[in-house]
Amino acid sequence: MLPPHAPEIYLDRATLWNAVESCEKHPKAQLAYSFDIAMQNELTLEENMELARKFVQEQFVAKGMIADLAFHSPEKEDGGIPNPHFHVMTTMRPLNPDGTWGQKQRREYLLDEDGNRIRDKNGDYMFNAVHTTDWHEPETLEHWREQWAAAVNTKFEEKGLDVRIDHRSYVRQGLDLIPTVHEGANVRQMEAKGIRTEKGELNRWIKATNRLMQDVRKKIKALFVWMAEVKEELSKPQTPSLADLLIAYYNQRNAGAWSNKARTGNLKQFAEAVNYLTENKLLTLEDLQERLSSVSEEFEALSGSMKKKSARIKELQELIREGENYQRLKPVHTELDNIKFKKQREKFETSHDAELRLFYAARRILKEKLDGKPIALKAWKQEYAQLKTEYAELSPQHKPLREEVIRLRQVQNAVDTALRRREQPQEVQRKKHEMEL
Repeated sequence: MLPPHAPEIYLDRATLWNAVESCEKHPKAQLAYSFDIAMQNELTLEENMELARKFVQEQFVAKGMIADLAFHSPEKEDGGIPNPHFHVMTTMRPLNPDGTWGQKQRREYLLDEDGNRIRDKNGDYMFNAVHTTDWHEPETLEHWREQWAAAVNTKFEEKGLDVRIDHRSYVRQGLDLIPTVHEGANVRQMEAKGIRTEKGELNRWIKATNRLMQDVRKKIKALFVWMAEVKEELSKPQTPSLADLLIAYYNQRNAGAWSNKARTGNLKQFAEAVNYLTENKLLTLEDLQERLSSVSEEFEALSGSMKKKSARIKELQELIREGENYQRLKPVHTELDNIKFKKQREKFETSHDAELRLFYAARRILKEKLDGKPIALKAWKQEYAQLKTEYAELSPQHKPLREEVIRLRQVQNAVDTALRRREQPQEVQRKKHEMEL
């Protein structure tokens, strides 16, 4: 896709990218920006493609970029999740009005008080490299991500679909969830064939934990809301105890029970609720509220620990991957350094291009993340294995907390119902009971 002033010969991608590469002088110069963007299973392939082309035109081509698109809708085996997506490569250099390539950066020389250029200790003029576009800025990438989410959600709304996507992380959305790790095509293919992978296993733990966390957090929130509403009622003079209210509630249920089985079930629930109150010495609403606060704090501490471990696990996965790439490919780079003749170097770089790119990427990422610290693959792998074990042990600890919250909800339902019925005349209670039956 070309801006208006681009030569039409660039509609041929081979011509385009050969021209891009030929105008660069440095052998390690970046040639393009690359984007991988997910399409939506709720839309047809044609709708997805139309949406993608409109987005690329408005956000990239209209700014002066040339964009090269490729749409992928891979076939999935039985039980697999469709993964339609599109790839976009865009030029990094702006195009001049005459169709020639512009500069990525320009020099902004440092000046002294008199407006003269300043020289460094070697006698060279000092300058700052200033980008000629904002395409490289993190804020621009954020804008593109936001605009894609907005375009997709507008399409969902047009079709009356009650689904939305969000370009922000869980933290930025205010969602207290653990993010899953990126699996990639190879992992998904293995999982689709029934081969359980390390990343797939971790994501299953994370998804199960998130479902449990959401359920527990929702119940805890509802209990706190209920306590605030009913606190005034239970604090009135001569208010009965929690146990009294439970007895009143289950007596009402038994009075209208149709069978011995129903009465036995009521008695069992009553016994469980009373045992819970007795074992935890919960006699008043204040006791109940204190217990709920304790459960809530324990739950949040456990969830926080799991999120911290999950984040470190993902960090270690990247460190291990890049560390292995660095060590595996360092001999290739060393061999390149030992070649003194230019033509031999160029020939070696061409034949080992993919390996060298991986090495340079690994070196850059490790430099950013380690901040001068040495590569410690063995220690990273040991920490990774330990964290996985700890994570697997922590996840089941949510279940007893969830069970206790369910007990608290049972007490809530019983107390709430008993309070409502206590305030109603006997005849109203009888009619309401008949309607419930």
